[in-house]
Amino acid sequence: MSRRSLLAAAAGIAGLAVTAAAAPPAPAGTGPGPAATRLQRDADSIHALGVTGVQARVTIGGRHFVATSGVADRVTGRPVPRDGRFRIASTRKAVVATVALQLVGEHRMGLDDTVERWLPGVVHGDGHDGRRITVRHLLQNSSGLHDDPAGYTTPEEYHDQRYDPHTREELVAGALSHRPDFPPGAGWAYSNTGFVLAGMIIERVTGRSLSEEINDRIVRPLGLRGTSWPGAEPTLPRPHARAYELFPGGELVDVTEQVSWDPDSMVSTTRDLDRFFRALLSGALLPPAQLAAMKRTVRVSADIEQVWPGGRYGLGLVRRPLPCGGAYWGHDGGDAGYITQTGVTADGRRSAVVSMSTALGDSLDHRLQQQRAADTLVQNALCARR
Repeated sequence: MSRRSLLAAAAGIAGLAVTAAAAPPAPAGTGPGPAATRLQRDADSIHALGVTGVQARVTIGGRHFVATSGVADRVTGRPVPRDGRFRIASTRKAVVATVALQLVGEHRMGLDDTVERWLPGVVHGDGHDGRRITVRHLLQNSSGLHDDPAGYTTPEEYHDQRYDPHTREELVAGALSHRPDFPPGAGWAYSNTGFVLAGMIIERVTGRSLSEEINDRIVRPLGLRGTSWPGAEPTLPRPHARAYELFPGGELVDVTEQVSWDPDSMVSTTRDLDRFFRALLSGALLPPAQLAAMKRTVRVSADIEQVWPGGRYGLGLVRRPLPCGGAYWGHDGGDAGYITQTGVTADGRRSAVVSMSTALGDSLDHRLQQQRAADTLVQNALCARR
């Protein structure tokens, strides 16, 4: 399938989604039916854990349901917006991988191309060798590159560092200051560095910025009107819920205003992410061979399996088992107080996206409780008969 055909198909899915959302009998999520009732119950369960605000969107057979719970601002008590903006963090990995695989389908680059081919001299020294790391390794988290993202672990670090910008080169250099976790292809470990390098390769291949490629290939064709790139801007476009972080020791801090550690970070909405993942899994964004490559998975590490029980990782895409049988796909993200979880069935017909505006980061148990509650919302939506 040509890129023109892919974009036409993606635009068609976007149009169908708009039609379905606008159709009677009732506005999204306001009816008394079981899907809306179930979604509201599950959103309230997440809020009850101490998450300040929750917004969730579910698509079932062309119908859209939206639920919110809690408040957008602990000071004013204003309600959570039904389509508020938030930083999507690592959910962006699925977007970057999609663009890379489109380029593979266009024969402009290959999954077995090495980092050295496209970024000569960038990955070297202290056991690192860009000649042995491929694009596939980067997108699969099997490169062995150590994960060393910038960030903060205490309220003091947040206040001291929240306006500090970071370049890709700084992030890569920080990772390369550690020896590799394992030889390329010999293990699996979550690596933000790999996706930083993948974005740099996309820019080298195309001669354009990563945001331009994502905009022209995904955002504009799908009509993702709530998606943007903040760059070094510390604030978010409105409407949005304020973001909070519960730090070890129990202090809850408003962390809304900050410059993301990732210079390519994205802001989006539950509507836009729902539309993207449904288009991706239904085959509107990638030719069959590249979508199959994206869905070819490997086992994740033991620590990540605590977060994604039974999870397996493809190329920027996570496969997880459904309690009702089968599996679903998506990619979670967490940064700057916002936590995002996504799930879509293999045919793209059912999907769920939940955005939480508090990160319960005071303990592993608390983080896993939040993860499990959001898992329940997603899995209930995908497993329900109606």
